[in-house]
Amino acid sequence: MRPRLLRLLQRGLLAAACVLTAASAGAATGSLGTERIRDLASVAGVRMNQLIGYGVVVGLDGSGDATNQVQFTGQSVQSLLSQFGVTLPPGTNPQMRNVAAVMVTAALPAFAQPGQPIDVTVSSLGNARSLRGGTLLLTPLRGADGQIYAMAQGNLVIGGAGAQAGGSKVQINHLLAGRIPGGATVERSVPSDAMAAETLQLELHASDFGTARRVAETINQRLGVGLAEPLDARVVRVRMPSGGSRVAFIADIEALEVQVPPPQAKVIVNARSGSVVMNQSVRLGACAVAHGNLSVTVSTTPVVSQPAPLSAGQTVVAEKSDIRVQQDGGVLFNVPAGAELAEIVKALNALGATAQDLIGILQAMKAAGALRAELEII
Repeated sequence: MRPRLLRLLQRGLLAAACVLTAASAGAATGSLGTERIRDLASVAGVRMNQLIGYGVVVGLDGSGDATNQVQFTGQSVQSLLSQFGVTLPPGTNPQMRNVAAVMVTAALPAFAQPGQPIDVTVSSLGNARSLRGGTLLLTPLRGADGQIYAMAQGNLVIGGAGAQAGGSKVQINHLLAGRIPGGATVERSVPSDAMAAETLQLELHASDFGTARRVAETINQRLGVGLAEPLDARVVRVRMPSGGSRVAFIADIEALEVQVPPPQAKVIVNARSGSVVMNQSVRLGACAVAHGNLSVTVSTTPVVSQPAPLSAGQTVVAEKSDIRVQQDGGVLFNVPAGAELAEIVKALNALGATAQDLIGILQAMKAAGALRAELEII
C-alpha cells in the first residue's frame, strides 16, 4: 500500500505543479498585448516623399493678393501670360484682385505610378483674404532632388466662409488654405530597391529590445527558422526567399500577430492646453499632497475731483486702484498607492485640482518618487 500511496501522492503533486505552471503562464501572457507586425513596424525604403511647388490661384472674388504690395504675384501672372503670347508694356504693374500666389504641397505614396491621382494642399503665400472659389492653374510639383514628379491643377475646396462690410468682419474656420482631392497626377515614379534586395529590414515605430526580439521569434516560428534576426532595438533583418512571390512573403510577415510587452510608463503633459494623458503602465506610490490657491485681484475705481466754486480750476478724473491678495488654506490630502489606471484617476480627482494645477502636482509627485512613470512635457 505504501508504494501505491506514494505514486498517487507524486501524481497529485505533479498535477498541482502543472496547474500552477499553467496559471502563472496564463497570468504572464495576460499582461501582454497582441499586435500585428503591420502595426508595429514598417518596411525600410517603403516611404512617402514630400513634393512642393509654387503656383497661382485665379477666379477669386476680389479677395486675392494686393499686387501693389505683393510684387511676385504680378510677376508670376506676367510670366504666365507670356507663355500664351500676351506681352504687357514695360513698367506696367496690373492691379489684379482675383489672383493669389500659393504654395502647393503633396505627399507621393510609395510605389506610386505615372497617371495615379494624389491629393494636394494649397496655401496662400501673399496677403490674400480668402482662396474660396479659386482655381489652381497647372503647377509642377518637385521633390528634394529638384525633379518634377507630379502636376497639380483643379478647383479648391475650402472648409470655411467669411464676409466683411462697413468695417465688420465675420469668419468661420480658415480661408487661406484648402485641398484639391485628386488634384495632382503622378508623372514619375520613385525607384525603390526594397523588393529586390536579398534582405528585408523591418523598422519598429518605437525602439524596444523586447519587441524586436519577439518580432524575430514570431517570424522564425511561423515562416522558417533563421529567417529573422534583431539587429538592435529598432531594426529586424529578414532574409528574403530565393523563390516564390516576395509580395506574398511580405504580406504574410505583416499579418503575423506578436505578443508585445506593456508600453513604457509615461505621462504626457501639454503645458499650453493643460491636457494630461497617461497610459496603463503608470503606477502611483502612496504620498501626501497639499494644494492651495493664490488669487490676486486688481480693481480700479474712477474718482472725480471738482474745483472750488468760482475758481479757475478744472474737473479732473483720476483712478484709484485697489489690489487684494487672497490665498486659500491648503489641505493635506492622503493619496493612496495605485496599480491600476482607474485607481490613479480616482486618487487624482480626489484632490479637486484643475488641469493646470494637476501639472504642478504631477511634477512634484515625480520629484518625490511617488509617480513611477516618465513625465514628458510638450
